[in-house]
Amino acid sequence: MTEHARPARPARILVVGGGIGGLATALAVARRGHRVLVLERAERFAEIGAGIQIAPNGIHALWRLGLGDRVCATAVHMDELRFMDGRTGKHVVSMPLTADYRRRFGSPYVVVHRAELHSLLLDACRRTGTVELRGSSAVVGYEQDATGAAVVLEGGGRIAGDAVVGADGIHSALRHRLVGDGSPRVSGISVYRTVLPMDRVPEEFRGNHVTWWAGPGCHFVHYPIAGGTSLNLAASWDGGLTEAFAGVPAPREQVLTRLAGLAGQAPQRLLRLGEDWKTWMLVDRDPVDDWTDGRVTLLGDAAHPMLHYAAQGACQALEDAVVLGDLLDCPASSFPRRLRTYNGLRRERTAAVQLVARRSVSLWHPAGAEADDRNAMLASLSATELHDHVAWMHTPTPLTGGPKAR
Repeated sequence: MTEHARPARPARILVVGGGIGGLATALAVARRGHRVLVLERAERFAEIGAGIQIAPNGIHALWRLGLGDRVCATAVHMDELRFMDGRTGKHVVSMPLTADYRRRFGSPYVVVHRAELHSLLLDACRRTGTVELRGSSAVVGYEQDATGAAVVLEGGGRIAGDAVVGADGIHSALRHRLVGDGSPRVSGISVYRTVLPMDRVPEEFRGNHVTWWAGPGCHFVHYPIAGGTSLNLAASWDGGLTEAFAGVPAPREQVLTRLAGLAGQAPQRLLRLGEDWKTWMLVDRDPVDDWTDGRVTLLGDAAHPMLHYAAQGACQALEDAVVLGDLLDCPASSFPRRLRTYNGLRRERTAAVQLVARRSVSLWHPAGAEADDRNAMLASLSATELHDHVAWMHTPTPLTGGPKAR
């Protein structure tokens, strides 16, 4: 409980989207005494994808949802973030994530399989007794009046409630109605992803660290997931393509050709081991100040979609959920005002993360002398200075709870 009074009559809150952000929101709101209906377009509640990095700000949000210990027990705890020059294979700098980092930020930096985190949230929602999960429910719009809000389903059905939260991702139908900013921005960067069983991975790549290999116009990231039984591979190529696509199978030869700028033997050795590659065009949106309309608001990628280079997409959605849950510890009559407060509390922080994720490409993709200067700058930084650089993102905000040492 927060300082807010528990509502005398439980409200009914409709959450559109059954991904990580939607389920976290359902759990946060249900813990405030409300009934929640989660509407998912797909038939089943499931999560695709591979690894997620969760910094301490995300871990603290999970603790607020009652899942921090369970996530930390199943996740792989990272010892360092390694930056490598992919042209030469040389180590440039590492940011340690062990004792000093954990003391400063109050928790570890972990990686989990996306499906593992989704499963924990799904199970927690089912155990509340006040969260209903409904698949095959594609939402195409919303309606509202002074006393309530409703979603409009594909085919014309209508479901009424006291508030609507759109957690339906970057292609959000609710955002289309509420913000109306068209299609997402195509970044021109393609990402190739696959997962390797750890028993196929050479010993030198098996440590508990996130490793970046930076090259001209491309870079490659890998880290262990699924309790250390698999290695997640993600290779980015800035080829300037202009069309969006998602989950397209890609031959290994295409990956190797487009990542040829990583001339070091080590990254090429690991890339060659990859099989069953799939590729996505990375897309995001410009930050907006307003994603709330009366009793309707947006959350996570529907509100502030970002490139994955700051490793904060899931963390920011979890923060959103906790803040929203705290604010909706009130009667339904107060929802419009509280949703407006939520929007105001979250927009500057999330916009800053969106923009730093975009700008980070300039760190990964330089060539020649510019890459040499980058290496020299990074190598000059101490562990404390590296921690200072990420502190504004990784420190839990006052709205998501203070440090809880682990």
